[in-house]
Amino acid sequence: MSVECFVTGGSGFVGQHLLAALTAQGHKTWVLMRSPGNIERLKEQVGQLGGNPEYIHAVEGDISQEGLGLSEADKERVTSAAVFFHLAAQFSWGLTPERARTVNVQGALSVARLAASQRIRLLMVGGFMLQNLNHLARIGVDIQCPENTNWPAVYARVGGYEGSKLESHFAVIRYMQDADADYTIVHPATVCGHSENGHILDGQPLAELIRNLAQGRFKAVPGSASHWLPLVSVDYLVNMITCVAFDPAMANRQVLALYERTPNLQGMLVQIADTLKVKAPRRHIPIGLLRSILTIPGLATRLGISAESLNFIQTQRFDMGNSRQLERKYAFTHPDMTQALENTVRYVNGSLMKKSKSEGAGQRG
Repeated sequence: MSVECFVTGGSGFVGQHLLAALTAQGHKTWVLMRSPGNIERLKEQVGQLGGNPEYIHAVEGDISQEGLGLSEADKERVTSAAVFFHLAAQFSWGLTPERARTVNVQGALSVARLAASQRIRLLMVGGFMLQNLNHLARIGVDIQCPENTNWPAVYARVGGYEGSKLESHFAVIRYMQDADADYTIVHPATVCGHSENGHILDGQPLAELIRNLAQGRFKAVPGSASHWLPLVSVDYLVNMITCVAFDPAMANRQVLALYERTPNLQGMLVQIADTLKVKAPRRHIPIGLLRSILTIPGLATRLGISAESLNFIQTQRFDMGNSRQLERKYAFTHPDMTQALENTVRYVNGSLMKKSKSEGAGQRG
């Protein structure tokens, strides 16, 4: 049965694939856009990903504005939705806490308020580090009473992006619980390209990692042989999102979308390097030492590595029992992730890197 949906962050990487999945299933979808005039380009992109552009409609708004900046008419339109999918977030290393909170915390709360006021299910995308309780405790998050957390101190330790994603998670849950409103949260690992065609957008963390390796910037493997960067393919992630969003049994629950057999970081770099036909780094460098080295002015830019990104390379393993139960319930599983990573590398090395070279040549001309 088709329903109406409301999506924030629809122009982003996961958002485009989510729109393709929803519209392919016949769901009329409202998309929050700062510039609705870009809707035709978005429709074209969604169509290329297998969606039905006829089911996509723009509403003008801004995640950083009070009430999402929606007009009364557009607010009325989106409240006909069965589910609000909140994917919008500002991702950038080096975000100021003020900017990060405005978009990622206050924006998420604005979506939550609108959903709760209309008794509409909120599906929010979080992040796998929210399931790493040791990490949360280590950086100062009060897991039992998150409202007692010294958030400025957390931001100082992990940076604006991660700090705001963590704060928004706990703030939204608290709000939805107080409002007695339904929510579901999906926590993805680092998102890999589509398992079949490798499609990924420039600026994604994995795309930047591939680019850095291709350009010879990786001189050593961060961490030890136990460190890894868990992955999930975008098609698996979207499959999980669309299944749990419409499942009444998933109200007020969270699920982890992560491929638990992702190789350690060194193994992943070797696989990427083999596909690129370049040399993979073999030596390890302790993350603490690398973090200190990156404080040297200009070095982080030259190496293409942010100290904030090191927080996501860790040794924690996760209990995937609940996720496996849901896979059986919805009858799907992870694709061949070795092939998915190879396809992503080829896509980055082909489409994205050729595009950046041509744009650079155009600018020089």
